[in-house]
Amino acid sequence: MITTYLLYITLGAVAGVLAGLLGIGGGLVIVPMLNIAFEFQHFPDVHIQHVALGTSMATIIFTSLSSMRAHHKRGAINWGAFWRLAPGIITGTYLGTWIASILSTMILKALFGFFLYYVATQMLLGKKTEAERDLPGPVGIFGAGNVIGVFSALVGIGGGTLTVPFLSWCSQTMHTAIATAAAVGLPIALAGTAGYVVNGLGVDGIPGPHVGYVYIPAFLGIIATSMLTAPFGAKLAHSLPVLKLKRIFAILLYAVGTKMLWSAFL
Repeated sequence: MITTYLLYITLGAVAGVLAGLLGIGGGLVIVPMLNIAFEFQHFPDVHIQHVALGTSMATIIFTSLSSMRAHHKRGAINWGAFWRLAPGIITGTYLGTWIASILSTMILKALFGFFLYYVATQMLLGKKTEAERDLPGPVGIFGAGNVIGVFSALVGIGGGTLTVPFLSWCSQTMHTAIATAAAVGLPIALAGTAGYVVNGLGVDGIPGPHVGYVYIPAFLGIIATSMLTAPFGAKLAHSLPVLKLKRIFAILLYAVGTKMLWSAFL
């Protein structure tokens, strides 16, 4: 058990850096690593992915707060875009937790893996257009927020994998897109945590101390260090070149996607 808790603390430190660096809330690393930890602890297979998603969402509340504060101090967050995205984000994320609660662990793992492959490919191959695009109107941005929220809930992340490309497509700089995605991670995490708690209430067989689908020991271990390291990641985000950021982002997504597909089908 000591080894497991050390894993949670280390995972929190890595997740915090990634939250600040890439605006992803750390969920891309937290979810697959929690899968490994839960398998090591002999959790029932039927609950592993759901508890990983719920616990990831809960930790993102704190990593998002920390990385958002660091980006705000640098004046990099587009608050106008944040407030326009927030309503759709909240409704979409809560809906996504309900969808996740009725899907099997295998389907959720496969969805996670294929989704990351798609986003990584878009990040590497997507061509930069010279055309100036504004953010969509009220209906369009509410719809975009819903899509980002649903998929974020289904894969347990802070939304950066969709928010960053979406804001970049709307002619935001990479650094602004990452900073705003870090801020958007907060409403995603709040709505997602609420959804996974509510949908996990009364479910039989969830191990250990938990609230719904949130596993308390992992939650506490991860937040203990993630909030400390998120500002360091935000500092790196403002010192690294845009191309390198995109490559780091894409390589990370491919690696994590491969791991999740492997565990889903083999």
